[in-house]
Amino acid sequence: MREPSTMRGVAAVVAAAAMALASVEAASQTYPARPVRFIIGFPPGGAADFLGRVVASRLSEALGQQVVVDNRGGAGGSIAAELAAKSAPDGYTLHFTSLPHVINPHLYRKVGYDAVKDFAPIAQFVSVSLVLAVHPGFPAKSVKELVDLAKAKPGEVNYASAGSGSSGHLAMELFKTMAAVDFTHIPFKGTGPLLIELIAGRVPVTIVSSVGIVPHIKGGRLRGLAVTSARRSSAVPELPTIAEAGVAGYDVTQWFGLLAPAGTPAVVVARLNGEVNKLITLSAVKDVLAERGADPVGGTAADFGALLRREHTKWAKVVRDSGAKVD
Repeated sequence: MREPSTMRGVAAVVAAAAMALASVEAASQTYPARPVRFIIGFPPGGAADFLGRVVASRLSEALGQQVVVDNRGGAGGSIAAELAAKSAPDGYTLHFTSLPHVINPHLYRKVGYDAVKDFAPIAQFVSVSLVLAVHPGFPAKSVKELVDLAKAKPGEVNYASAGSGSSGHLAMELFKTMAAVDFTHIPFKGTGPLLIELIAGRVPVTIVSSVGIVPHIKGGRLRGLAVTSARRSSAVPELPTIAEAGVAGYDVTQWFGLLAPAGTPAVVVARLNGEVNKLITLSAVKDVLAERGADPVGGTAADFGALLRREHTKWAKVVRDSGAKVD
């Protein structure tokens, strides 16, 4: 027979667990009770900012609370990721992230977060093609002409990226490896500054998200050569894939999604996952995404977590094989 003190201890543990469960359930029913911070790892003017604000504005309507965008650019999104990882896991800090989230730990000597373990996946929002593009005055009018030019002048052709560790940076490094060419990397602090310099003709080549560049291609300010994904983009269907254009097997797709700090209550994650899956079905959202070549994805939190793990492994190899470095 158990001692009374032991029984009292067991009862206390059971009571504490019941209270904790009740507290979590109550929190989920009232969540959110105050504004939600929405951290984006890149400055205004780029794909992450544009897409993140689409999500933030719609979440604000659905949740009945203000969702406050906090742009924290720098170090390819690492500053924002570290800030989010170290925030309280209560659902009041969210992180809108993209491909650099899993690239940076392999590219930078040290980052202040674990791309997988420090976060609770909520949902993937969209997948997006990147576009290989040039200034209209640049002589290359196709991928083949660009490759031929780069081989004739190794290291003399500059390419712009939205920053070291950005999707475009690593997509171009993979292109360099697979096409056996050499370009010189010119990193900028975000897609906005990159596009200003590219349109002005001060740098001739880039690979950047279709979300930011498609309006400039359609407006004739830039010339698209190809898209990076395995399939053509609905936003610029006239452009071949890089694989179709001669670099067999090339395939890079950028994704965007929502994370919370690890330990965020499962009921809160489930609520947010449901809202993301609802918003991608809205015709107004689908129209905006289609114009920029972004395909809505959604799915479960587990689906997004599996994607993070696969991409983390894939890009470790790309960084290692390409010898990509932070400039």
